[in-house]
Amino acid sequence: MRIGVEDSLSLFDSRVAVSAPGSLPSCTGFTLECETQTNMRDRKSPIQEEDVELIRRELLHLTGIVVTAPLMSKVAWAQGQAGPQLIQILRKDLEGQGQAVQETVGSVVDFGPNTAAPWHMHPGAQELLHVIEGSLVVEIEGAGKASLKAGEARIITADLVHLARNESTSTMAKALVVHSRAAKDKPLMVVVNK
Repeated sequence: MRIGVEDSLSLFDSRVAVSAPGSLPSCTGFTLECETQTNMRDRKSPIQEEDVELIRRELLHLTGIVVTAPLMSKVAWAQGQAGPQLIQILRKDLEGQGQAVQETVGSVVDFGPNTAAPWHMHPGAQELLHVIEGSLVVEIEGAGKASLKAGEARIITADLVHLARNESTSTMAKALVVHSRAAKDKPLMVVVNK
């Protein structure tokens, strides 16, 4: 396509050819040539001013696509990248171990239906019990018992005799257990006969 445009309407100071074959499906084979000649003022142009404005808009549109297309994939990738979400489940000062931690031990415990950990204690180690699935009953000697469902947590002070059990007869339970040990030379767990 060849377009003659008056100097006052031209976007270009000299003859320019813009080709974008195959860059976008709607632009295949698109070629635009603009001529600026002073002698064209005297000639009648077959193209009206509205046509020139339409061509300018299309050219600006295509230029915008060419400029922004490489950036769009980066923006989409950045929006799709969600960072980890931290949800604090419990916060409490250490008790019964002199505010000292030599080691932290994290474990996941699976409780089958109607099963329990034995009565036990953790010498010099505070326990954090966080229920991931199902529900558990935590019983602490001399302090009663508490039911914890998924998403709930409990701190068990060092050296307290306790147990955890799944009272459901059909559903499994899973818990994250974290022990903060003040003394690594002591055993992590001692079973207590009751």
